Amino acid sequence: MTRTHRQNRITDVVALALSLLAGLLFAADAVNSGREGHPAAFTAALVASAAGCAALWWRREHPVGVALFILPIAALAEYVGAASVVALFTVAVHRPWRTTLLMSAAYLAGGVPYAMLWPDPDVAAAGAGVLGQIAFNLVFGVVLMSPFVAWGMVIRARREVVASLRDRAERAEAEAALRAEQIRSREREHIAREMHDVLAHRITLLSLHAGALEVRPDMAADQIAATAGTIRSSAHQALEDLREILGVLRPGGESSTRPQPGIGDIAGLAAEAAGAGAAVELDDRLADPGDAPSSTSRTAFRVVQEGLTNARKHAPGRCARVLLDLPEDGELLVRVTNPLGDPGAAPAAPGARSGLVGLTERVQLTGGRIDYGARRRRDGGIEFRLEARLPWPS
Repeated sequence: MTRTHRQNRITDVVALALSLLAGLLFAADAVNSGREGHPAAFTAALVASAAGCAALWWRREHPVGVALFILPIAALAEYVGAASVVALFTVAVHRPWRTTLLMSAAYLAGGVPYAMLWPDPDVAAAGAGVLGQIAFNLVFGVVLMSPFVAWGMVIRARREVVASLRDRAERAEAEAALRAEQIRSREREHIAREMHDVLAHRITLLSLHAGALEVRPDMAADQIAATAGTIRSSAHQALEDLREILGVLRPGGESSTRPQPGIGDIAGLAAEAAGAGAAVELDDRLADPGDAPSSTSRTAFRVVQEGLTNARKHAPGRCARVLLDLPEDGELLVRVTNPLGDPGAAPAAPGARSGLVGLTERVQLTGGRIDYGARRRRDGGIEFRLEARLPWPS
């Protein structure tokens, strides 16, 4: 049992006890003044009044039902008067104001038969007839019930305000948690994309060089030394790239420890791939690549890097062609094409199959467009084309 539930039950016990006590006092006053009437009727009124007081135990769960149960008893006997006030107060606390007003009007109407059955001696002594008795009971009922009904409606309004504020706080907390989770998700995607873009290129180069040592055991000592040196250099570069990415994750880490690659580094990227034994043809038609915005320049480099990485993975030994052009439409054209590998052949290096998805998001964030897929060439062959169009200021 919670603390609030325990407090509610204590309040119910007190209300029930006070109602019974008030009923006994009213009954004693009726006996002293000779208004108890016939003994059988008096006993029935006491039993009914006790039942009405006992019904207050269920007033929180069924406020309207308890009030309706007490209403006919209150219309015939005064001993349940305190229980009537508690029942109306409970309706005002737990039900809308329309229901409260209707129930209050019903209780005022119940005062009409009571005034006719039990006329007040003082009012009768003043010369008032039946209408005077009814008017007196109605005024007395309004004066008696109004404070309790108003108090109950104020409590209900306060509870609604508190519930509304609590609901707003819970929604705000849930929205803040959702925004935080979305931010974490975007950061994880950004880190995963960066690691893929940076490390996949290095790892495929390592795989090609190591594969060359495996399939060419008869290589000369100087060739083996050169290949091993290239492997060592690529591994060192991969470690540097990994250290740079992890530095972002550390508290207080720098957002970037080295200049970000751009269009000017694509030639070196192609030369590096060619040095690993891959066939690469670069067609650079840009007059001044330094005019490119930094975001466009970085994205163009990542497009070429992803295209060459996929070509080494899925079409080893095939020539990859890279085109950089600035057509009259004012958009930078970056295209990487390579013939498809043998059907059913396993890739030269495993992949996560998410590079193009992340690249698509990167291109769209810069305001560009991307398209990729298998295309049929004019000579009848099939090639894989990765093409991006990136914004270039006029």
